Amino acid sequence: MGKAFAALRVLLSYSGRIQNSRPIIIFSVLTGAISGLCSAGLIAVVNAVIGGDATRILLGWLFLALCFLVPLAGYCSEVLLVRLTARAAHDLRLQLSQRILSAPYSLLEEIGSHRLLAVITEDTRTLTEVITILPLAITQIAMLAGCLAYLGWMSWPLLLMLLGYMLAGTITYKLPLQKAMRHFKLVRQEWDRTFKAIRDITEGVKELKLNRDRRAAFVARQLTPPIAGICLNEIAGNGLAAISRKSGQILFFLFIGIVLFITPRFAHIDDRTTTGYVLTVLFMIAPFSIIMATLPSLGRAYIASEKIRSLGLSLGNQPPEALAVGTAATPAKSEWHCLELVDVLHVYHHEGALDEFCLGPLNITLYPGQLVFVIGGNGSGKTTLAKLLMGLYEPGKGEIRFNGKAITAENRDEYRQHFSVVFYDFYLFEQLLGIEHPDLDARSRDYLARLQLDHKITITNGEFSTIELSQGQRKRLALLTAYLEDRPIYIFDEWASDQDPLFKEMFYHQILPELKSRGKTVIVVTHDDRYYHVADRVIKLERGQVEYDQPCAVVAALTPVS
Repeated sequence: MGKAFAALRVLLSYSGRIQNSRPIIIFSVLTGAISGLCSAGLIAVVNAVIGGDATRILLGWLFLALCFLVPLAGYCSEVLLVRLTARAAHDLRLQLSQRILSAPYSLLEEIGSHRLLAVITEDTRTLTEVITILPLAITQIAMLAGCLAYLGWMSWPLLLMLLGYMLAGTITYKLPLQKAMRHFKLVRQEWDRTFKAIRDITEGVKELKLNRDRRAAFVARQLTPPIAGICLNEIAGNGLAAISRKSGQILFFLFIGIVLFITPRFAHIDDRTTTGYVLTVLFMIAPFSIIMATLPSLGRAYIASEKIRSLGLSLGNQPPEALAVGTAATPAKSEWHCLELVDVLHVYHHEGALDEFCLGPLNITLYPGQLVFVIGGNGSGKTTLAKLLMGLYEPGKGEIRFNGKAITAENRDEYRQHFSVVFYDFYLFEQLLGIEHPDLDARSRDYLARLQLDHKITITNGEFSTIELSQGQRKRLALLTAYLEDRPIYIFDEWASDQDPLFKEMFYHQILPELKSRGKTVIVVTHDDRYYHVADRVIKLERGQVEYDQPCAVVAALTPVS
């Protein structure tokens, strides 16, 4: 039960609604306890009637009252907890999602999307179930407590013998239960691997369909093992939990045998006490079995709470960033005059290398209305530089200054609102989220026509009719979204790499100059050396260092036209 309360504490820490509903939880637990105690009272009334008490009319009325009180109290507890469970799941998922949104981007990359999905889906479902399970367990515990009190009233020596017997018997079901918990922990680990495999299916289905050997290897090596691991550990864990439950039932039956056949040889016990003990112990088997059946679920909830708690710790205790509609548009109207990277150093594990890759130290200054190309070989640090500029990565050393003010954890989110970005691995939303304009659909249709997408897509109330397009067309839609955001700084990471020659020409000779003419600063990560002359300046990176930062005229004179 201690683990169950630990899981409940984690849930309460995330759900403000649940914290405010503590009186409801307490009332639900109390009504569950009343239901359990009244159930124990029923067996006492039955035993009193069997014993031949003269007050049968009074006992009859008491029995009738308990028959209604037991289910009524249980119903109140169950209904309240069902409503509370749904609200707790809502709050928990929302709070976790907000914490993920407010966490450092580099940390989210390290954790991995599959682990985040496993926590938000599997762990939150498992944890919220503890709200329903806990009152049920408390009801059964109250029932057992009432039965034990009644047994003590009939014969305290027999009660002491029963308690000692139960204490010794805990070992018989604690050991298999501990082993079952180890299997449940393995089940949770396999869920992480399963979500990763599912993500690979959804994102790599084209590659898997085109290569039968790859598909077979994927199923054999990445999909089957975690799913099989879940299955095998579920069977083993639940099997051990069942052994624990059934061993407890055997102990109760053996105790009945001791009371009936062994105890009378050493002590005189009247028939009424014997009958009462046998009936009560038989009655106790059901609540005991229910309690034992809830322990694996409570154990799972504890494992889920540890996963959620560890994720919450790793994501930090940062307050959720502003999510209100319209806040993103405010910085676009602000004036700025200078963006500086001062001795900025960023260290990370470079793909394909055994050691760490160091970008910097960088000293770069950007001004309004500039068109800047960032070039360099693969792995030179171009995309990392872009993520540093836009505030997704935090400098390991040095600082970023905007209008002379250092960017820190307190103002980094506000700083990021100055950027419109189309990433190389961009994500396209189905709606124009966060863009408020009275003529949004009309403006969108103008851009659609210009990007030659109006024959494929319509926009109604800020929603695309479809995003099932080619990669190049999807990238044009992402460009449209960036246009409509109308922010002071634009970053395009290899935008033209998926475009045909017509749209490449349009991008470099029309779109970029137009943005510049509107006073926008445009940073383009590119390999298209034939268009270097379009830029005001070119920054070349090589192995994490700035090889040169020159005006385009100097670079164009040194670069052969391809």
